[in-house]
Amino acid sequence: MISINNLGVEFSAKPLFEDISFVINKTDKMALVGKNGAGKSTLLKILAGEQSPTRGSISKPNEVTVGYLPQQMKLADSTTLIEETKKAFNDILSINEEINTITQKLGQTDDYESQEYLGLLSRLDYLNERSAIEGANNVDAEIERTLTGLGFSRDDFNRPTSEFSGGWRMRIELAKILLRRPDVLLLDEPTNHLDIESIQWLETFLLTKAKAVVLVSHDRAFLDNVTKRTLEISCGKAYDYKVNYSNFVELRKERVEQQIRAYENQQKQIADIEDFIERFRYKATKAVQVQSRIKQLEKIVPIEVDEVDRSHLRLKFPPAPRSGDFPLIVENVRKCYGEHEIFSNVAFTLRRGDKVAFVGKNGEGKSTLVKCIMEQIPYEGHLKIGHNVKIGYFAQNQAQLLDENLTVFETIDNVATGDMRTKVRDLLGAFMFGGEDIDKKVKVLSGGEKTRLAMIRLLLEPVNLLILDEPTNHLDIKTKDILKEAIRDFDGTVVVVSHDRYFLDGLVSKVYEFGEGKVRENLGGIYDFLRRKQINSLSELNIRNNSASQKSDNLRKNDLKKSVDPTPESQIIPVKLSYAEQKERQKMLSRAEKNVKKAEDTIAELEVKQALYEEKIASGDASADTLNEYSKISKNLENAMSVWELAQTELDDILTKYN
Repeated sequence: MISINNLGVEFSAKPLFEDISFVINKTDKMALVGKNGAGKSTLLKILAGEQSPTRGSISKPNEVTVGYLPQQMKLADSTTLIEETKKAFNDILSINEEINTITQKLGQTDDYESQEYLGLLSRLDYLNERSAIEGANNVDAEIERTLTGLGFSRDDFNRPTSEFSGGWRMRIELAKILLRRPDVLLLDEPTNHLDIESIQWLETFLLTKAKAVVLVSHDRAFLDNVTKRTLEISCGKAYDYKVNYSNFVELRKERVEQQIRAYENQQKQIADIEDFIERFRYKATKAVQVQSRIKQLEKIVPIEVDEVDRSHLRLKFPPAPRSGDFPLIVENVRKCYGEHEIFSNVAFTLRRGDKVAFVGKNGEGKSTLVKCIMEQIPYEGHLKIGHNVKIGYFAQNQAQLLDENLTVFETIDNVATGDMRTKVRDLLGAFMFGGEDIDKKVKVLSGGEKTRLAMIRLLLEPVNLLILDEPTNHLDIKTKDILKEAIRDFDGTVVVVSHDRYFLDGLVSKVYEFGEGKVRENLGGIYDFLRRKQINSLSELNIRNNSASQKSDNLRKNDLKKSVDPTPESQIIPVKLSYAEQKERQKMLSRAEKNVKKAEDTIAELEVKQALYEEKIASGDASADTLNEYSKISKNLENAMSVWELAQTELDDILTKYN
């Protein structure tokens, strides 16, 4: 579909990458990976047509549409959420407006034989046909499904976009791009501003509704769940693997090992040649051979070894000073902004050595509670910091607190203690500050580089309570692995605010869920929490007869069960039911089966009607009434399919829960 041919990009005469060639096929789900600065975002901009390459070309048919979500963009402030999102359907909306205008004109015309009347009628037929094909009648439903999937509530729809934070406004742009259904989606770090539930919804959308997708992401679980192909940019070259990210990591190890062996052989060959030249340079009898060796040396193309995997480097925290048994006690804490209550009656206690996660949708108060703990904002209730507790706090804006006049090396060297002082260069290299980078002033670093530097600085300070608010947003996968291992080995207490499931997996033993103004404690790791939450949601679905939108959420979670639940089916213990529970199960099962059968009958009936109208249109009857009726049937059929999916999911949930 899109062919990339011998692409090259240079910045200040220094090549970023050279002679990159690959093809994006119609249904490819591709991860674009590489170290920071390798050129991933630049390649996406070129594919989106926002930047021109230094050389090479991109072949793309004119009819192929592309949707591009960059990491940063300018967002509109002059409309409401729903109005801004509807801009994704500008073409369809303009068709509807023209249909309304023509319909009014036809109603005001008495001369049914005039050329003007016939022309308007012909135009109306064409527009109605276009409207039916484009699915204009489903616009509102599509918008609502997408916005709620990305975490917006219906109460948000009429709020001005200017009221939303940068992260939420990025979600608005993502919603618009997804709604346009382009042939190729180019997404640069789409999960940075999403919570776990929204990420799971996006995973399902990309797998079931998107066509070709090219992803840049540092979320390992997200890449594994969505992509089946991995393109790595390394040392200015592109390596194409027809596997997901985890399998790519293993194959890459083999490739790097081969490169290292080839590099070592070449270095030995070069050393031998140079040794020969040096030994016989001044011997006239060897002049010809020396000149031959010099030419041979000049022709050797140096073998480059890809970025070495430094995940084996173990970053060790300084020993945590001993704190009291309870580093943090929270009692009946409440926080409001005006009349808007963020949370209330929050109460929990952290024991020394606990590692916990704060999770939940954006805006539910995770960072707000952290700021309360840090005494940065006022609150109601009691927060008690335990005896001898020393807090290391990484805020989302931590990078702004660095001294911009220091160099990268000085920033870390000033806080390193003990053995780490001799390993500052290795540590900086592990966090992708190598070579000349360590002598750069902080003020010339990019936002992502400052974030990484702030993280290194924090991790070297002797503390016993670490509070990390979205620490992984600007870290690549290898660096996150180093950080995760360091936190796991840390002997103090840790609170992590994060949406990265892979990062939290195996790291935390308790999860605090923020939502609906409450904070709920969940024992176990992140996947234990996700499994338990899924079961609770399904149970509530059966008991409370939730709304269709809530059912749709449960359908999405059920689709993701295999990726969320790593427990083999053989280890699931069957549920033993009492007689009353068996009777209730049979009652629920019977009702669910009837709903499925009813939905299937409705679909069959509508499909017959749709076929009849398709025959009419094919035979030349393309009047406004025919097209309108056909459009109405098509919409009803789509809704019936959704009803069937929900009914079938409810049936599956009952069978899964009780079998």
